[in-house]
Amino acid sequence: MTTEVGARMRPAGGSKRVTIADVARSAGVSTSAVSKVLTNAYGVSPAMRERVRKAMDELGYRPHAAARGMRGRTYTIGILLASIRNAFYADLLDGVNGRLRDTEYALFIGSAGSSEMADQTRLIHAMVDRQMDGLILIAPAVPRTEVVRIAADVPTVVIGHHDPSPAYDCVVNQDGLGVDLVVDHLVALGHRDIAHISHPTVRGSQWEQRPEHHVRAAYGDAMARHGLADLARVVNSGYSDEGGYRGAMELLTSRRPPTAIFAGADVAATGVFRAAAELGLRIPEDLSLAGYNNTSVAALAPVSLTSVDQAGAMMGETAARLLLERIQDRRDRAVVTASTPHLVARRSTAPPPA
Repeated sequence: MTTEVGARMRPAGGSKRVTIADVARSAGVSTSAVSKVLTNAYGVSPAMRERVRKAMDELGYRPHAAARGMRGRTYTIGILLASIRNAFYADLLDGVNGRLRDTEYALFIGSAGSSEMADQTRLIHAMVDRQMDGLILIAPAVPRTEVVRIAADVPTVVIGHHDPSPAYDCVVNQDGLGVDLVVDHLVALGHRDIAHISHPTVRGSQWEQRPEHHVRAAYGDAMARHGLADLARVVNSGYSDEGGYRGAMELLTSRRPPTAIFAGADVAATGVFRAAAELGLRIPEDLSLAGYNNTSVAALAPVSLTSVDQAGAMMGETAARLLLERIQDRRDRAVVTASTPHLVARRSTAPPPA
């Protein structure tokens, strides 16, 4: 384990600059023990961590980022978002931040502002050029071959995609189970004409198992399982408020409007609310609506959206934990973890109109 280089700081009321050796003496431990705490290494007990951090606080010690960088690490982690408008990403970020809070790592967020492949690729390359110690990529549109190439040099965790690789770790949701919960719930209420709003396939990305692919396939299977395959309809209008609005307008103004809509993301469900209001339809009296992600927006009283909870914060925490393990040189095996979803039924779903 590389020993940490101390910060060149002056403690209050004294002239001596605080070093890692000062922290070790104050805590009554070795300098290597302090280094392990700073790097969040394996084998550090909670009592040891608390003792060292107390000494650091009392002495006013702060690790020197530049000095650490010269020894091979920058103690920075980059996370890629396709958009800052998707509330589910906030849940993932909460989990990542929670896991990194007691470490010396700083999280830098990059939002491509779109799902455009070129925009995301440029942003990831910028993170790599700045020598970040690891990357967390949330449902990237970047070509899979490019992610594999980058992950060979920079520890990487991919959230959302079900395409495993020895080069990176994957954190996913059991999307098939989540979709079954939604369709079973709507069918139990009496719905048969259940439509689905999905996201368009990202051309050329080489990802064969993106989340929307799994959700679309599971929706078709669930409808068939209930004998409703002929009534299944999918509109690939996008996981955004505008995408949900366009998809809902297409469905609700068709010759056979559905009695229920399953939106593949809560952010798309907000657009369905807008379209329904514009058409004079009430939710759930005239149209039942279910989302996916169970974001904070879904729980708001005026919204009260039935949604699938993916345990976003736990997925983010898991991604950060796996990334720290990879940074600590776990390169011998790739890890794939899957969270178990559950349905949160609220007021947006009800029996269909007579």
